[in-house]
Amino acid sequence: MNGKGNCYDNSAVEAFFKTIKAELIWLRSWKTRRQAEMAIFEYINGFCNSRRRHSALRWKSPVTFDQKVA
Repeated sequence: MNGKGNCYDNSAVEAFFKTIKAELIWLRSWKTRRQAEMAIFEYINGFCNSRRRHSALRWKSPVTFDQKVA
């Protein structure tokens, strides 16, 4: 984190929260908090970290990027 008042302090986290809300949270509803927690966990570990394309990887998924690098 940078100093107080720096507008770039948490921009990466805010961008991630916006993405997860747009791609998961706003599209569904859950009966319990536990169901929502599991859906978020599965989204992050099952999709976002493995299959979702990332601009930092030249719009490749982490799995595809790792296969081409190795």
